[in-house]
Amino acid sequence: QVQLVESGGGLVQAGGSLRLSCAASGRYAMGWFRQAPGKERMFVAAISVTGATTYYAASVKGRFTISRDNAKNTLYLQMNSLKPEDTAVYYCAARRGYSDRYYVDENEYDYWGQGTQVTVSS
Repeated sequence: QVQLVESGGGLVQAGGSLRLSCAASGRYAMGWFRQAPGKERMFVAAISVTGATTYYAASVKGRFTISRDNAKNTLYLQMNSLKPEDTAVYYCAARRGYSDRYYVDENEYDYWGQGTQVTVSS
């Protein structure tokens, strides 16, 4: 059973930063998604198994950075220049991956964390 445990969420003022972490019980292709109140879950960022390739949603590109430490089986999302519209529950997701491929469709992921709340005040 794959386990994903997120941490690092919280309350921050607009313009501030947060770093989310996701500890995995193995090595997978991984991604971050978020769901704001009353909205569908949306893709944020993805990274390949090797960490060599990444991909971002347009709304976060240039502000967020996805990375991984494969020695620790941990995924990160560094979030800078946060905006109130970034407020959401953030989920990490994992699936078995191949080389440098990343995945952006939530239906391509098999395993999900419990989510961590990020609130950005104006």
